[in-house]
Amino acid sequence: MQNGKKTALICGMAKSGIASAILLYKNGYKVIINDMKSEISGLQEALKDIEYVNAMGQEPETLLDGVDLLVLSPVIPIFKPFARKAQDMGIEVIGEIELGYRYCHRGAKFVCISGTNGKTTTTALTGELFKAAGKRTFVLGNIGIPITERAMEVKDGDVIVAEVAALQLESIKSFRPNAFGMLNITEDHLNRFQYKMENYIAAKCRGFENQTPQDFAVLNYDDPIVRDMAKLTRARVLYFSQEQDVENGMLLRDGYMIWRLDGHEQRLIHRSELQIPGDHNLENAMCAASLAMCMGLDAEAVCRGLRAFRGVEHRIEFVREVEGVRYVNDSKGTNPDSTIKAVKAMTQPTVLMLGVGDYDKHSDFTPLFEAFGSTVKGVIASGINIPAIKAAAEKTGYKGEFVEWYGNFEGMIKKAGEMAGKGSTVLLSPAAASWGQFDNYEQRGEIFKDIVNKL
Repeated sequence: MQNGKKTALICGMAKSGIASAILLYKNGYKVIINDMKSEISGLQEALKDIEYVNAMGQEPETLLDGVDLLVLSPVIPIFKPFARKAQDMGIEVIGEIELGYRYCHRGAKFVCISGTNGKTTTTALTGELFKAAGKRTFVLGNIGIPITERAMEVKDGDVIVAEVAALQLESIKSFRPNAFGMLNITEDHLNRFQYKMENYIAAKCRGFENQTPQDFAVLNYDDPIVRDMAKLTRARVLYFSQEQDVENGMLLRDGYMIWRLDGHEQRLIHRSELQIPGDHNLENAMCAASLAMCMGLDAEAVCRGLRAFRGVEHRIEFVREVEGVRYVNDSKGTNPDSTIKAVKAMTQPTVLMLGVGDYDKHSDFTPLFEAFGSTVKGVIASGINIPAIKAAAEKTGYKGEFVEWYGNFEGMIKKAGEMAGKGSTVLLSPAAASWGQFDNYEQRGEIFKDIVNKL
């Protein structure tokens, strides 16, 4: 350490790493940056306003001497040997959301959303509900803006609506949501959690551990795994359900969303008033509205926000119709269950673009093919997951057209359009991560839209 400053080692220099480095430097830390890559395009420019020690490309276990705080990227497991060594040396090891939480004003409220699918849509919608009610609101977290990036701007009375993933919750210590919504649990990221579903679920559930009886846990009653999470929190449990008449929380009656709390009911909107399609989006809306209502928002403002919300980019996003073929961007569909929801929202015969990335999560695509029904007339698959996708098609006896694509993305899109024909839809919902071919699902979706808009 120099001049009595504490030293922080930041491992993983994507968005959250950059924001963490800047935050810690501004708060008096000596900062060391590290990544498995020796160079990252744009990193030097992003850090131009701070001083730091560049340890890019070096083995992190060689950098631990003199370090007080180790901040891990969400993609780096907390059980990595170098992280365990750091803990054995007395170094505090945390992730970005824990760091951001510590620097936010304690008078602010945290409203968090997790689950396997629907997090981004629900987070964006929840943020809009709080804004519609006149609250100064920050929409942060896994949705794309790190909490650390805005933490120093947060004031007493502000609301932070945050999407929090299992990869981020794994390393929390004091992080405490005042309201925590859990949407659903299906297989995802098992390669990251030692191929054990129980490890993945346990990481998700860490969001409950610091809650108090003054907080709220908002749970999907229709998902048995989520329903059973009630026993894991000291917070007041509220359920939302499309199927059951829950005692406290959000239920559906004659198509209307009904908020019930302590024997009092308020009717919100009819499901037909939502601008986001599908039963999965009704689930997302019920969770968002429950989070808003339990935090005391006015029902009229909540209804206004629900009616106005048009969805999020890259999630069942209509792009354009070309010669009678509709093109829909669902690049956010990064696992089979998410893609199932997108397929079920289609109202025309559909050609589905799968894979479109070179990262293997070891997902099982069989349930996806089983869910096609008569909707999916064709599948075109590319990337490292082609063998697993093809195996699922064969196992389920899929009878539609199946194309393995080894060319470029533009050619794949054009081929999908030919397969679809007039009166059908081309749906980019890869059921797989984008990594290896793209930086992230956003880039994959943007390139898809750019190509479609030039057809």
